[in-house]
Amino acid sequence: MNEHSTREYERMVSGELYIADDPHLHALGAKRRRLQHEINTSAWDAFDERTALFRELFGAIGEGSHIEPPFRCDYGCNITIGHGFYANTDCIILDVAPVTIGDNVFFGPRVGLYTPYHPIDAQTRNAQLEGGRPIRIGNDVWFGANVTVCPGVTIGNDVVIGAGSVVTKDIPDHSVAVGNPARVIRAIDDAERDRWRAKAAEYRAWKGM
Repeated sequence: MNEHSTREYERMVSGELYIADDPHLHALGAKRRRLQHEINTSAWDAFDERTALFRELFGAIGEGSHIEPPFRCDYGCNITIGHGFYANTDCIILDVAPVTIGDNVFFGPRVGLYTPYHPIDAQTRNAQLEGGRPIRIGNDVWFGANVTVCPGVTIGNDVVIGAGSVVTKDIPDHSVAVGNPARVIRAIDDAERDRWRAKAAEYRAWKGM
């Protein structure tokens, strides 16, 4: 890694404008392509092999996490995932800026997290300058299918995002948000928790657990 490459990478992950035509970024991209190809072409039952590949691809991934292929990302090394994560098929995480995902987060199919942004001014954009803003997701979060999270968004703990939502702004803890753009429609309160825990208890009784 030469000095110029280090500076370009640091600009990228810190949210400053940068140009991706850089030897270090190319090397990271090549590693990502190799690992992504191995993940997405692995045998259906190669669970341990895929886990090892994801550990090589990501900055970190916690125990008990599982991602269904196919999966795609920009670099992988800027993705940090906690314990008990699950992503259904066709997940895309574009991580030119850091993406941090907490514990017990579940994604439906075709969820996309997109950190890159491009200048509004065409002349600047046509000069290949771009940037990124980090995405942060807390613990105990569930995304329905086809959720899109835009650059710079923070999603709190104990949040549900409805299917097809486009999240453009931060979402607070203990809330349900839906729509395009996504808006909080209600809080997750004790009455909601009690209702679902009663249903869970009913199931356990039926199962004899």
